[in-house]
Amino acid sequence: MHVCQRCVSLLLSRPLSAALQQSTRALHQRSRLTLLQHSTRHTLSQRHSRQTWRHFTDHQAASPDVYNKIDLAQKEVVPLNSDVHRIDLDAAVHPSPLQEISEEEAVQIQVPSALPPESSTLRPYVDKSETLSKLVQLGVNLWKLEQRPNVGSMLVRLDFHADVAPRLLFLKDLGVEESKLGQLLTKNPFILTESLDNLEARVSYLKSKKFSKQSVAAMVSKAPYLLNFSVERLDNRLGFFQKQLGLSAEKTRDVVTRLPKLLCGSLEPIKENLKVCELEFGFRGNEMQHIVTTVPKVLIANKRKLTQIFHFVHNTMDVPHSLIAKFPQVLNAKFLRIQERHLFLEYLGHAQYQPSQPNYVSLDRLVFLPDDVFCSEVALATLEDFERFQKTL
Repeated sequence: MHVCQRCVSLLLSRPLSAALQQSTRALHQRSRLTLLQHSTRHTLSQRHSRQTWRHFTDHQAASPDVYNKIDLAQKEVVPLNSDVHRIDLDAAVHPSPLQEISEEEAVQIQVPSALPPESSTLRPYVDKSETLSKLVQLGVNLWKLEQRPNVGSMLVRLDFHADVAPRLLFLKDLGVEESKLGQLLTKNPFILTESLDNLEARVSYLKSKKFSKQSVAAMVSKAPYLLNFSVERLDNRLGFFQKQLGLSAEKTRDVVTRLPKLLCGSLEPIKENLKVCELEFGFRGNEMQHIVTTVPKVLIANKRKLTQIFHFVHNTMDVPHSLIAKFPQVLNAKFLRIQERHLFLEYLGHAQYQPSQPNYVSLDRLVFLPDDVFCSEVALATLEDFERFQKTL
């Protein structure tokens, strides 16, 4: 508090308490006077504002550019380039690009990624990933691959030049057709993560077992997972079929070349089908050899379907084991076709399957001829008759 000369004289001439009371009373009076002046000025300002707004409301329809006039007035009162709105940008502190930062600050820096951090589909990555775009050009079905667990994330992390291109060249040099590369990678994308040394070792093993280069290429195309298995596994599988079926090395190679899935799948269904054919159906060893070398799919056929066909052909059609072994293709046919054609021949009186009897019908002609040829040459009827008979079943 600043004290004037008059107050000093009062303080010196009167007692201290009386002087303080009088000074305090004077300050209170000044404060009340100041508040009264501000209140009066504020009331007049509000009254003036209401009058101005009423005047503006009454004339805004007649004055369409009233808004523009008010804006111009405001701009004139407070210009935008005045010192009130001016910000001193030079006073802002800008960090130097050469300034050292701590490890905590470095970890917090977020670098924008070229690829989306997370997605339920591979579509957002195709345009930004060279690997995915090249795979699409090869004919790989990314829609099927993204439905398999962890396959999409694996493909996104692969580098085309370091991971994909060398394996594509390896498959092409092996003899796999370029048109089949897309289908192969769609079924087995994990071959892109296999070591080139392992792939070459497995191919070298197959060639050492006298599989030709064309045979190996055909086997890889038919069974894309073939080269994912170790040399020990391939050797054990070949030894199993050669020993279990009593086949020669040449016939074993022929069976495996025609059905390379035998080297990839589980052995349990194969062992079960072999037991069913030998114990339940009653085929002898030489008959099983002929069946397997003629129709290798019998080894991996559905057990229920295989049993259904055999019992119908053997028990209902009264065909002996020797004829079934002679025409094992019947075991790989559709059960409904066998049933419909046999019942049609039985209806016409031509169901004769004994070679020593007249009007003999072989199992291959029964099953594999087209409907029109079967009707004209075997059933001696028209296709329309056969179709009407099918509707009665």
